[in-house]
Parts: sequence; C-alpha cells; structure tokens
Amino acid sequence: MGFSRKRKNTPIVKKPWYREWSEALIVAVVLALIIRTFLFQAFKIPSGSMLDTLLIGDHLLVNKFIYGTEIPFTDQRYLALRNPKRGDVIVFEFPGDKDKSYFERRDFIKRVIGEPGDKVEIREKKVYVNDELYAPPQETHKDPQLVPALASPRDFTGPIQVPAGKYFVMGDNRDFSYDSRFWGFVPRDNIKGLAFIKYWSWNAAGSLLHKIRFGRIGRPIN
Repeated sequence: MGFSRKRKNTPIVKKPWYREWSEALIVAVVLALIIRTFLFQAFKIPSGSMLDTLLIGDHLLVNKFIYGTEIPFTDQRYLALRNPKRGDVIVFEFPGDKDKSYFERRDFIKRVIGEPGDKVEIREKKVYVNDELYAPPQETHKDPQLVPALASPRDFTGPIQVPAGKYFVMGDNRDFSYDSRFWGFVPRDNIKGLAFIKYWSWNAAGSLLHKIRFGRIGRPIN
C-alpha cells in the first residue's frame, strides 16, 4: 500500500546585492591577476625606438608563458615552450634598474639580435651575427650620417660575444634606440615575454578624426 510524503520547500535566501557584486568583483580581480601573472600582459609604447614596427601610442599584448611561466617572487620558470630567438620582439625589465625598487623599474621593448654564444659586430650601421650580415626587413635608419666609434657605439660595436644566459637586443629604429650597444646584455631572467599583437593604437598628436589608428588594431607584431 503506497503512501505520499509531503516535501518541505526549502526557502531560497537571496544574497544582498552588495555581497553579489563584491564576490563577482573578487573573482574578476583574481582571474585578472592570474592572467596577468602567468599568461598575458598589456603594454603601451611610449617612445619611437621601435619605429616603424611599433608607433608611439601602440598598445600591445605580451605572451608571458611562451618562454616559461615565472613563479611570483622567484626567478624560477616552468613549462617553457621555447627560448627567445633572433628576431623575437621581447619585453624585458631594463637591466640598469636592478638596484631600484620594484615600482621604479622600467620595461623596455626591443628585438633580439644575438643569442647566447653568438658573436655580434656592427660596422658602419650594418649588423653581423657570427660573421654574417643580419638585416631584418623591419630595420630602419633615419640618420644617414655615421657616428665615429670613438664618439659612440651606435654605428660601430664589437665584435663581442654574447655570454651564456644573456641576449643582445636592438631597436628597429637603429639610429635612435637606446639598447645593448650602449648598456650591454639582457639576462634571461629579465625577459617578461614575447610581444605578439597590437590590440589598440592611439595617436595623441593626430586630429580628432585620426586619433585611433584603426589599421593597426589586431595586427600581429613581426
């Protein structure tokens, strides 16, 4: 003989609106921190050292896991897909700021020219890597004059050998870039990631109708 049992309805307690918003905000902040720390980070180009590859006002994303995920507050990296290689456009912490506080350290962006063990030499603006001419299509020269070697290493450098665990980098705007020719090599641990796409571009000096560079948005960085 069957029988029925009445079920009690459990009342649904609705959270206060401010609690729902605060929990959603906390989740969003945590996710953003995870993405920024381990996956991608946004950067803005403040100078013209990478003209014409990158313009002042370009906003780009940097792949932080391709060279290995860095554990916060340590120098340890794990699960690297590959090492930086010649031609990569990298973002790195400026080696000259190593003695400064965390908030005073600057990020630079340049192109890798010499890998560990490479011999790099610059003669009359031309770059030679391991005694072979290296002239990527992105390279530009906006000053036709040669600066004597005794006055500056800009147009004459080396030959020098890149030490183990370090990289020789240069800006694509070769005549107006403050790079390894002047301050030396980039340690592997200083490299934050590979710049790979421009997601926004803003021309502060342009007219109102031409401030947004639509043609650069979504373009890969080569």
